[in-house]
Amino acid sequence: MAGFTMSLNLLLLVAMVATNILSLYHLSSTTSFFQSTLKSSPSSVPTVPDHLLRQLHTIRSAINHLTTHHQPDKSTSTSSTISSSAPPKDLLLYSKLSPIASACHNYPDLLHEYMNYTPFFTCPSDTDLAEKLILRGCHPLPRRRCFSRTPRNPTDSKPESNVIWSYYSCKTFDCLTTKFPGLGFDLSLDKSKSQFSSYKSELDLPISQLLQIAKTANSVLRLGIDVGGGTGSFAAAMKARNVTVLTTTMNFNAPYSEAVALRGLVPLHVPLQQRLPVFDGVVDLVRCGRAVNRWIPVTVMEFFLFDLDRVLRGGGYLWLDRFFSKKVDLENVYAPMIGKLGYKKVKWAVANKVDSKHGEVFLTALLQKPVAR
Repeated sequence: MAGFTMSLNLLLLVAMVATNILSLYHLSSTTSFFQSTLKSSPSSVPTVPDHLLRQLHTIRSAINHLTTHHQPDKSTSTSSTISSSAPPKDLLLYSKLSPIASACHNYPDLLHEYMNYTPFFTCPSDTDLAEKLILRGCHPLPRRRCFSRTPRNPTDSKPESNVIWSYYSCKTFDCLTTKFPGLGFDLSLDKSKSQFSSYKSELDLPISQLLQIAKTANSVLRLGIDVGGGTGSFAAAMKARNVTVLTTTMNFNAPYSEAVALRGLVPLHVPLQQRLPVFDGVVDLVRCGRAVNRWIPVTVMEFFLFDLDRVLRGGGYLWLDRFFSKKVDLENVYAPMIGKLGYKKVKWAVANKVDSKHGEVFLTALLQKPVAR
């Protein structure tokens, strides 16, 4: 019976491939005819219909998928086959309702695990799994029909009560402050203000100086984005100056998003490779902290910079705060890449990294977008 089933499956596979090949030949011939005729008489022949091009692309993708993923495994016997587990029902349902990021399909095991839950009950404790998918480009994540886990007794008087600590090694903010002293887990406003008010080296840009620069240029600062802003220290300091700043952050082994929220600020849970969920030209200031550095692939970095340009209004400011790279890479790669934006250099300070063994440097740059292109 198993042999009959395998033979039937192979017969159906061959028939499907043959049908798609014939369709592909027909559509390719049609496309070639349109293109050749268009070259000879462009005024008399219409362009190839979009639906035909889309169908051609779909068939080609189907053939590639079939020939790549459905060939019999020669290493197994004919009496048994190995089949992957069926996708979770809610994954199939959601994929019909809304598109899923293409990168999600590159990690089917993680995606299946994430969507393998019991609908209408409490969601699994899988925050780390969601982070893994997001960091791999699977964003936005598919929606789920389950109840998210929340702290049992949250209170304003005790910040720790607003965090589910079972996800992390530390169980209090005091522990995080001791373990990561420079990451802003001390949620006091005075600490946030002092972090961005001092001038100790040419790499520093105090908020008071930033505001004065904008005022001198008759440029208003109302709304900003802090990319990779961690616990929201910069946004908290700017809030005290009546400037609203959104913070993009990820929960890397610590409750960064919760820390931002506890300051009364907005945490955007998006990775660096994700298009910013903000409309074009509505932001006055974009700050990039130390999360933006040379570890980002060059091509990804270029798309990232132009997305920042997209959300900045004319006359707005881009602040690269201690961008880290090798000096040779800064000169030959990143400085020319930044130069493509055509921004005015308000501040450009480069300093060597202390105890550097490979010529690493830090760059602090404040750049102003042209008012008109």
